[in-house]
Amino acid sequence: MMPLSMLNIGESKRVVKINGNDKTRKFLENLGFVEGSEVSVVSEIAGNMIVTIKDARVAIDRAMANRIMV
Repeated sequence: MMPLSMLNIGESKRVVKINGNDKTRKFLENLGFVEGSEVSVVSEIAGNMIVTIKDARVAIDRAMANRIMV
């Protein structure tokens, strides 16, 4: 298990766990980051990531990516 921020471009993994307080977990859940979902990294620029989850592209910063364990 490792944070989403450590994945390389083009790599896909399943979400295992979401860390953080209830508000943060609910925010990420609304974006589609739920346990068991497949997530892949499209690009990374200056620590910010664009990922594909549930057939949608989502931009998140490094702090949020560190809370998503894959």
